[in-house]
Amino acid sequence: MLDLSRLRALHAVSVHGSVAGAAAALGYTPSAVSQQIAKLERETRTTLLERRGRGVALTEEARHLADTARELLAIVERAETTLEERRGQPSGLLTVAAFASAARGLLPGVLADLAHRHPALDVRLTEVDPHLSVDLVARGVTDLAVAHDWDIAPLPAPEGVEQAVIGDDRCDLVVPAGHPFTTRKVVRRADLAGQRWVCQPPGRVCHDWLVRTLRTAGLEPDIAHVAEENHTIVALVAAGLGIAVVPRLGTGALPPGAVAVALEPGPVRRLYALWRTGAARRPAITEAVRALQEHWPVAAPLPGDVPSVPRADGAARQ
Repeated sequence: MLDLSRLRALHAVSVHGSVAGAAAALGYTPSAVSQQIAKLERETRTTLLERRGRGVALTEEARHLADTARELLAIVERAETTLEERRGQPSGLLTVAAFASAARGLLPGVLADLAHRHPALDVRLTEVDPHLSVDLVARGVTDLAVAHDWDIAPLPAPEGVEQAVIGDDRCDLVVPAGHPFTTRKVVRRADLAGQRWVCQPPGRVCHDWLVRTLRTAGLEPDIAHVAEENHTIVALVAAGLGIAVVPRLGTGALPPGAVAVALEPGPVRRLYALWRTGAARRPAITEAVRALQEHWPVAAPLPGDVPSVPRADGAARQ
C-alpha cells in the first residue's frame, strides 16, 4: 500500500518544481523529502525523479502518480474537515502562506492568538509571493493563504477557492528628510516629475503600479535603485537616494532621514484570505480568518489623508 506522506512529498515536488521548494512548503529538510521520494520509488519499483542539470524533473510515471496523490489528498482533507467539524474545535495541522509584509506585520499576532485559544491547532507559516500562494491553495499544498491585489491587478480566485477580505492597506509616499515634499500636506501625481525612485523589481505589482501610474500622468519614471524588501527601500530613501511608494503594513516606524507624505490619489492594496471550498466548513479555517480580520491593523492617518472612494473592482481606493 502506498504511503500517504510519501505521496504528499511527491505532490509537493510536482507543485514547486524542486526538492528544495517542496521541503520549504512541507517544513522538512531537502534530505528528508529526497528520502521520502526514494522510498516511494522502491515501493512502486518506478523511477520518479530524473536529474536535469542541477535540479530534478518528474518522469511521466511520476506525473501520473502526482495527479493521483492530489486526488487522494483532497479526499483526506474532506475526511479531516468532517471530523474537525463534528468535534466543533479547531485542531490538527493548518498550513498558511503569506507574503512578506503580511508575515511580518500581521501574522505574528494572529499565530499567537490561535495558539493561545486553540492548543490543539498546529499552525505553520511559510512566506511566499502573494500570487504564488493562490496557486498553492488551489493545488492543495497549503490550507490558507494571505494575498493582496491592487486596483491595476485584481487578484483572481480560481474555481474551487473561496476568499474573504481582511482589510485595505494604504501606501504612502516616503521621501528623504529635507525633501521639498515634506512641507506639503498632500502630494499629487502631477508633482512627481523629475524625481528619482527606489522601487521593487520589474514584475512585482508595486513596480508595475508605479510605472503605469506615472506614465498615465505623462511622466516617465527614473528608477534609480531596485530592492525586494520594503525595509531596504526605506533605508535607501533615508539615505537621500530617491523617493518611494511604500505600503504601511509591515513597514513599521520610519528611520531617521525618511518622512511619509500623503499621495493623492494614493494606492491601496486589499488583503484577502483564501482557502479551498472543500475546507470551508473546517473550524480551523473559520477561526484563522476571524483572527486575521480581528488583528487587522488600523494605521494612524497622515495629515493629508483623504477619505476613500470605491475602487473600480469594489475595493477601497483613494
